[in-house]
Amino acid sequence: MEATKKRVAIVGAGASGLTACKHALAKGFRPVVFEAAGGGVGGVWRRTLASTRLQTPAFAYRFSDFPWPPDVSGAEVFPRHDQVVEYLAAYARRHGVTECVRFGCKVLAAEYAGVHDEEAAAWERWSGNGEAFGDGSGEWLLTVQHPGSEATQIHRFDFLILCTGRFSGVAHTPTFPPNRGPEVFHGQVLHSMDYSNMGHAAADELIRGKRVAVVGSGKSAFDTVAECAAANAGGRYPCAMICRSGRWMVNGGFVWGVSLGHLFCNRLAELTVHKPGEGLALALLAILLTPLMIYK
Repeated sequence: MEATKKRVAIVGAGASGLTACKHALAKGFRPVVFEAAGGGVGGVWRRTLASTRLQTPAFAYRFSDFPWPPDVSGAEVFPRHDQVVEYLAAYARRHGVTECVRFGCKVLAAEYAGVHDEEAAAWERWSGNGEAFGDGSGEWLLTVQHPGSEATQIHRFDFLILCTGRFSGVAHTPTFPPNRGPEVFHGQVLHSMDYSNMGHAAADELIRGKRVAVVGSGKSAFDTVAECAAANAGGRYPCAMICRSGRWMVNGGFVWGVSLGHLFCNRLAELTVHKPGEGLALALLAILLTPLMIYK
Protein backbone atom coordinates (compact mmCIF):
# COMPACT_ATOMS: atom_id res chain seq x y z
CA MET A 1 0.00 0.00 0.00
CA GLU A 2 1.39 3.41 -0.95
CA ALA A 3 2.28 5.89 1.81
CA THR A 4 -0.17 8.45 0.36
CA LYS A 5 -3.01 6.05 1.12
CA LYS A 6 -2.14 5.62 4.79
CA ARG A 7 -4.85 7.13 6.94
CA VAL A 8 -3.48 8.39 10.27
CA ALA A 9 -5.68 9.53 13.17
CA ILE A 10 -4.19 11.86 15.78
CA VAL A 11 -6.10 12.58 18.98
CA GLY A 12 -5.27 15.97 20.49
CA ALA A 13 -4.13 19.27 18.99
CA GLY A 14 -1.60 20.26 21.61
CA ALA A 15 2.13 20.53 21.03
CA SER A 16 2.55 16.75 20.56
CA GLY A 17 -0.41 16.42 18.22
CA LEU A 18 0.78 19.29 16.05
CA THR A 19 4.27 17.86 15.63
CA ALA A 20 2.89 14.37 14.93
CA CYS A 21 0.67 15.80 12.20
CA LYS A 22 3.52 17.85 10.73
CA HIS A 23 5.76 14.81 10.41
CA ALA A 24 2.92 12.65 9.06
CA LEU A 25 2.32 15.21 6.31
CA ALA A 26 6.04 15.32 5.51
CA LYS A 27 6.01 11.53 5.06
CA GLY A 28 3.11 11.69 2.63
CA PHE A 29 0.45 10.30 4.95
CA ARG A 30 -3.11 11.59 5.29
CA PRO A 31 -3.47 12.67 8.93
CA VAL A 32 -6.63 13.86 10.64
CA VAL A 33 -6.34 15.53 14.05
CA PHE A 34 -9.37 15.25 16.35
CA GLU A 35 -9.52 18.04 18.93
CA ALA A 36 -12.35 17.89 21.49
CA ALA A 37 -12.18 21.60 22.25
CA GLY A 38 -13.21 24.25 19.78
CA GLY A 39 -11.63 27.53 18.89
CA GLY A 40 -8.04 26.62 18.08
CA VAL A 41 -4.97 24.52 18.70
CA GLY A 42 -2.84 24.58 21.83
CA GLY A 43 -4.29 21.95 24.14
CA VAL A 44 -3.98 22.84 27.83
CA TRP A 45 -2.39 26.18 26.95
CA ARG A 46 -5.83 27.38 25.89
CA ARG A 47 -7.31 26.41 29.28
CA THR A 48 -5.09 27.99 31.90
CA LEU A 49 -5.18 30.50 34.71
CA ALA A 50 -4.70 34.14 33.81
CA SER A 51 -1.26 34.28 35.44
CA THR A 52 0.14 31.18 33.69
CA ARG A 53 3.53 31.51 32.03
CA LEU A 54 6.10 29.11 30.70
CA GLN A 55 8.20 27.60 33.46
CA THR A 56 10.95 26.87 30.96
CA PRO A 57 12.91 29.70 29.29
CA ALA A 58 11.68 30.40 25.77
CA PHE A 59 14.97 29.37 24.17
CA ALA A 60 14.61 25.88 25.69
CA TYR A 61 10.92 25.48 24.79
CA ARG A 62 10.68 25.74 21.01
CA PHE A 63 10.46 23.66 17.87
CA SER A 64 13.84 23.03 16.27
CA ASP A 65 12.58 24.26 12.91
CA PHE A 66 10.43 27.17 14.08
CA PRO A 67 11.86 30.03 16.22
CA TRP A 68 9.90 32.27 18.55
CA PRO A 69 8.83 35.61 17.05
CA PRO A 70 11.17 38.58 17.75
CA ASP A 71 8.82 40.19 20.28
CA VAL A 72 9.06 37.04 22.46
CA SER A 73 12.65 35.90 21.93
CA GLY A 74 13.98 39.41 22.49
CA ALA A 75 11.96 40.45 25.54
CA GLU A 76 10.19 37.53 27.22
CA VAL A 77 12.26 34.96 29.08
CA PHE A 78 9.11 33.17 30.27
CA PRO A 79 6.33 33.87 27.73
CA ARG A 80 2.70 34.28 28.77
CA HIS A 81 0.21 31.51 28.03
CA ASP A 82 -1.40 33.51 25.21
CA GLN A 83 2.01 33.94 23.57
CA VAL A 84 2.55 30.18 23.76
CA VAL A 85 -0.85 29.57 22.15
CA GLU A 86 -0.06 31.96 19.31
CA TYR A 87 3.34 30.34 18.82
CA LEU A 88 1.74 26.88 18.52
CA ALA A 89 -0.93 28.24 16.16
CA ALA A 90 1.72 29.87 13.98
CA TYR A 91 3.62 26.58 13.83
CA ALA A 92 0.45 24.78 12.74
CA ARG A 93 -0.25 27.35 10.02
CA ARG A 94 3.33 27.28 8.77
CA HIS A 95 3.33 23.51 8.21
CA GLY A 96 -0.22 23.09 6.94
CA VAL A 97 -1.40 21.37 10.11
CA THR A 98 -4.40 23.62 10.78
CA GLU A 99 -6.26 22.28 7.74
CA CYS A 100 -6.01 18.76 9.18
CA VAL A 101 -7.59 19.59 12.56
CA ARG A 102 -11.25 18.82 13.22
CA PHE A 103 -12.25 21.05 16.13
CA GLY A 104 -15.00 20.11 18.55
CA CYS A 105 -14.67 16.42 17.63
CA LYS A 106 -14.41 14.20 20.69
CA VAL A 107 -13.08 10.65 20.33
CA LEU A 108 -15.23 8.45 22.55
CA ALA A 109 -13.77 5.05 21.72
CA ALA A 110 -11.10 3.34 19.63
CA GLU A 111 -11.17 -0.29 18.48
CA TYR A 112 -8.72 -2.25 16.35
CA ALA A 113 -10.80 -4.36 13.97
CA GLY A 114 -9.99 -6.99 11.36
CA VAL A 115 -7.84 -9.13 13.66
CA HIS A 116 -9.07 -11.63 16.25
CA ASP A 117 -8.73 -10.46 19.86
CA GLU A 118 -6.70 -13.55 20.78
CA GLU A 119 -4.24 -12.89 17.99
CA ALA A 120 -3.81 -9.22 18.86
CA ALA A 121 -3.37 -10.02 22.56
CA ALA A 122 -0.45 -12.31 21.70
CA TRP A 123 1.41 -9.63 19.78
CA GLU A 124 4.68 -8.46 21.26
CA ARG A 125 5.39 -6.09 18.38
CA TRP A 126 3.30 -3.63 16.37
CA SER A 127 0.79 -5.48 14.17
CA GLY A 128 2.49 -8.73 15.11
CA ASN A 129 5.33 -8.22 12.64
CA GLY A 130 6.94 -4.96 13.75
CA GLU A 131 5.49 -2.98 10.87
CA ALA A 132 3.47 0.09 11.76
CA PHE A 133 0.71 -0.71 9.27
CA GLY A 134 0.97 -4.49 9.41
CA ASP A 135 -0.25 -6.43 6.40
CA GLY A 136 -3.26 -4.18 5.86
CA SER A 137 -5.79 -6.59 7.34
CA GLY A 138 -6.53 -4.53 10.44
CA GLU A 139 -7.72 -0.96 10.90
CA TRP A 140 -8.68 1.41 13.69
CA LEU A 141 -12.35 2.28 14.20
CA LEU A 142 -12.79 5.58 16.05
CA THR A 143 -16.13 6.57 17.50
CA VAL A 144 -16.28 10.36 17.19
CA GLN A 145 -18.86 12.81 18.47
CA HIS A 146 -19.01 15.87 16.28
CA PRO A 147 -19.81 19.42 17.48
CA GLY A 148 -23.43 20.39 18.00
CA SER A 149 -24.73 16.82 17.95
CA GLU A 150 -25.20 13.94 20.36
CA ALA A 151 -24.89 11.47 17.51
CA THR A 152 -21.63 9.67 16.79
CA GLN A 153 -19.88 8.51 13.65
CA ILE A 154 -17.35 5.76 12.98
CA HIS A 155 -14.13 6.82 11.24
CA ARG A 156 -11.64 4.31 9.83
CA PHE A 157 -7.86 4.72 9.98
CA ASP A 158 -4.77 2.63 9.37
CA PHE A 159 -2.78 4.06 12.29
CA LEU A 160 -3.62 5.82 15.55
CA ILE A 161 -1.51 8.31 17.52
CA LEU A 162 -2.72 9.42 20.96
CA CYS A 163 -1.50 12.91 21.91
CA THR A 164 -3.75 13.58 24.88
CA GLY A 165 -0.88 14.08 27.33
CA ARG A 166 -1.07 13.88 31.10
CA PHE A 167 -3.78 16.53 31.38
CA SER A 168 -6.45 15.18 29.05
CA GLY A 169 -9.51 16.35 30.91
CA VAL A 170 -9.68 13.68 33.61
CA ALA A 171 -9.53 15.27 37.05
CA HIS A 172 -7.82 13.32 39.83
CA THR A 173 -10.21 13.49 42.77
CA PRO A 174 -9.40 11.55 45.97
CA THR A 175 -11.94 9.28 47.60
CA PHE A 176 -13.33 10.12 51.02
CA PRO A 177 -15.02 8.07 53.75
CA PRO A 178 -18.84 8.30 53.88
CA ASN A 179 -20.06 11.67 55.14
CA ARG A 180 -16.51 13.00 55.23
CA GLY A 181 -16.21 14.33 51.69
CA PRO A 182 -17.40 17.31 49.62
CA GLU A 183 -21.06 16.41 50.19
CA VAL A 184 -20.89 17.73 53.78
CA PHE A 185 -19.14 20.98 52.80
CA HIS A 186 -21.57 23.89 52.65
CA GLY A 187 -19.59 25.87 50.10
CA GLN A 188 -18.75 25.17 46.47
CA VAL A 189 -16.22 22.41 45.71
CA LEU A 190 -14.26 22.72 42.48
CA HIS A 191 -11.29 20.84 41.05
CA SER A 192 -8.37 22.94 39.82
CA MET A 193 -8.85 21.55 36.29
CA ASP A 194 -12.46 22.74 36.21
CA TYR A 195 -11.37 26.08 37.64
CA SER A 196 -8.82 26.54 34.84
CA ASN A 197 -11.37 25.59 32.18
CA MET A 198 -13.81 28.29 33.30
CA GLY A 199 -12.03 31.13 31.57
CA HIS A 200 -10.24 34.05 33.17
CA ALA A 201 -13.20 36.37 33.72
CA ALA A 202 -15.51 33.66 35.10
CA ALA A 203 -12.83 32.28 37.42
CA ASP A 204 -12.02 35.73 38.78
CA GLU A 205 -15.69 36.43 39.39
CA LEU A 206 -16.17 33.10 41.16
CA ILE A 207 -13.55 33.66 43.87
CA ARG A 208 -13.88 37.43 44.37
CA GLY A 209 -15.26 38.24 47.81
CA LYS A 210 -15.03 34.66 49.10
CA ARG A 211 -12.86 32.80 51.57
CA VAL A 212 -11.09 30.06 49.64
CA ALA A 213 -9.35 26.90 50.83
CA VAL A 214 -6.95 25.22 48.42
CA VAL A 215 -6.16 21.58 49.21
CA GLY A 216 -2.79 20.42 47.88
CA SER A 217 0.71 21.75 47.37
CA GLY A 218 1.42 21.07 43.72
CA LYS A 219 1.90 23.63 40.98
CA SER A 220 -1.83 24.03 40.34
CA ALA A 221 -2.35 24.72 44.06
CA PHE A 222 0.24 27.51 44.12
CA ASP A 223 -1.16 28.99 40.92
CA THR A 224 -4.69 28.98 42.34
CA VAL A 225 -3.56 30.60 45.59
CA ALA A 226 -1.85 33.34 43.60
CA GLU A 227 -5.05 33.93 41.61
CA CYS A 228 -7.09 34.18 44.82
CA ALA A 229 -4.62 36.65 46.34
CA ALA A 230 -4.85 38.85 43.25
CA ALA A 231 -8.66 38.75 43.16
CA ASN A 232 -9.07 39.45 46.90
CA ALA A 233 -6.34 41.92 47.76
CA GLY A 234 -6.18 42.54 51.49
CA GLY A 235 -6.97 40.34 54.47
CA ARG A 236 -10.75 40.46 54.50
CA TYR A 237 -11.12 37.37 52.31
CA PRO A 238 -8.09 35.17 53.00
CA CYS A 239 -7.04 32.12 51.02
CA ALA A 240 -5.87 29.12 53.06
CA MET A 241 -3.56 26.52 51.58
CA ILE A 242 -3.92 23.09 53.19
CA CYS A 243 -0.89 20.80 52.74
CA ARG A 244 -0.43 17.27 53.97
CA SER A 245 3.27 17.90 54.68
CA GLY A 246 5.76 20.74 54.56
CA ARG A 247 7.37 21.75 51.28
CA TRP A 248 10.83 23.04 50.52
CA MET A 249 10.85 25.92 48.07
CA VAL A 250 14.00 26.45 46.01
CA ASN A 251 15.57 29.88 46.13
CA GLY A 252 16.03 30.90 42.51
CA GLY A 253 18.76 33.48 43.17
CA PHE A 254 22.38 33.48 42.09
CA VAL A 255 25.47 32.91 44.24
CA TRP A 256 28.83 33.75 42.63
CA GLY A 257 27.12 33.62 39.26
CA VAL A 258 25.66 30.13 39.80
CA SER A 259 21.87 29.69 39.68
CA LEU A 260 20.67 27.91 42.80
CA GLY A 261 17.55 26.88 40.90
CA HIS A 262 19.72 24.97 38.44
CA LEU A 263 21.70 23.42 41.27
CA PHE A 264 18.60 21.81 42.74
CA CYS A 265 17.42 20.41 39.41
CA ASN A 266 20.12 17.73 39.38
CA ARG A 267 21.40 14.93 41.62
CA LEU A 268 23.31 17.37 43.83
CA ALA A 269 19.97 18.23 45.42
CA GLU A 270 20.03 14.85 47.18
CA LEU A 271 22.88 16.09 49.36
CA THR A 272 20.55 18.62 51.03
CA VAL A 273 18.14 16.07 52.51
CA HIS A 274 18.65 13.55 55.28
CA LYS A 275 18.41 9.88 54.30
CA PRO A 276 17.77 6.70 56.29
CA GLY A 277 21.01 5.11 57.39
CA GLU A 278 23.18 8.06 56.40
CA GLY A 279 26.60 8.39 58.01
CA LEU A 280 28.01 11.32 59.94
CA ALA A 281 29.54 12.95 56.86
CA LEU A 282 26.30 12.99 54.87
CA ALA A 283 24.34 14.20 57.88
CA LEU A 284 26.71 17.12 58.43
CA LEU A 285 26.67 17.97 54.72
CA ALA A 286 22.86 18.09 54.68
CA ILE A 287 22.89 20.43 57.69
CA LEU A 288 25.48 22.72 56.11
CA LEU A 289 23.54 22.94 52.81
CA THR A 290 20.17 23.64 54.44
CA PRO A 291 20.58 27.48 54.30
CA LEU A 292 20.65 27.24 50.49
CA MET A 293 16.91 26.60 50.58
CA ILE A 294 14.10 28.78 51.90
CA TYR A 295 11.17 27.20 53.66
CA LYS A 296 7.89 29.00 53.07
